[in-house]
Amino acid sequence: MSYKMKGCIPPMVTPFNKNGNVDEAGLRKLVRYLNDRVHGIFICGSYGSGPMMSVDERKRVAEICKEEGTKLQIIAMTGSINTRDSIELAQHADKIGLDAASAVCPYYYHHNMDDVVGFYSDIKNAVSKDFPIYIYTNPKFSGYSVDLKTMHRLKDAGIAGAKAASFDIMEFANLVREFEGEDFDVALGTEALWLPASVYGAKAFIPGLANAFPEICVQMYDESQRGDYEACRRTQFRINELRDVMYMAKSTQLAIYAMLQIRGIVDCYPRKPFNKASEVEINNIRKKLSEMGMI
Repeated sequence: MSYKMKGCIPPMVTPFNKNGNVDEAGLRKLVRYLNDRVHGIFICGSYGSGPMMSVDERKRVAEICKEEGTKLQIIAMTGSINTRDSIELAQHADKIGLDAASAVCPYYYHHNMDDVVGFYSDIKNAVSKDFPIYIYTNPKFSGYSVDLKTMHRLKDAGIAGAKAASFDIMEFANLVREFEGEDFDVALGTEALWLPASVYGAKAFIPGLANAFPEICVQMYDESQRGDYEACRRTQFRINELRDVMYMAKSTQLAIYAMLQIRGIVDCYPRKPFNKASEVEINNIRKKLSEMGMI
């Protein structure tokens, strides 16, 4: 049986400083905070601003996470708009000993499924035989979906599994059902649908909220794994209420930066062209979190 993601694995944000450079001290602080609180981290993805960073910056982030995340599964998002950079990043993740790499489907251009299979096959063939490569399906960002027939072709090409982030629970259920009993891992790319996904058999999820509130996300995971679905349902509703708070900023990503600041975990900036949440937005988020008893 090959590697499989397990548990609560937040898509970690990348701290930047006011000048737009990676805030290495803030990054170390955030990884150390998560190290004792979650099961893993998914780095340089959408929340982590990977597509907004250079190849060298993404490598440096991976190296720091490896140094500090001593208790964590670490999965690097190594996808890019082109195969060459994606291969270089996947090879680096393999070389420094990360647990896996996951590449978003090549974006901007709308690729056909032969191109998609070729993209992932090229990445897989460029790394060590036992190093897991996941497809990261996010139709909102890539601009297209990957059908089940293509998923089977990817599995046959050696792809270890999928991070599924379509927010479509029926699509997720079909994917899990299609590969039930096969050596193909399927992880959920959000906290919003964990309860039904866990009932379908998912063993890992990648919750943006867990950057700032890891404890409630791990609580929901633990409840699902011991089969206490009534408690899990209550926690799921509370998490989804917290997701509503995340929309009080201009994006959920910016809300996470604000929540990290509010909780005193790390005070940092997003990368331009994103702008830090305004003081009004931060205060509104703080007020709502206080009303909910979360701070």
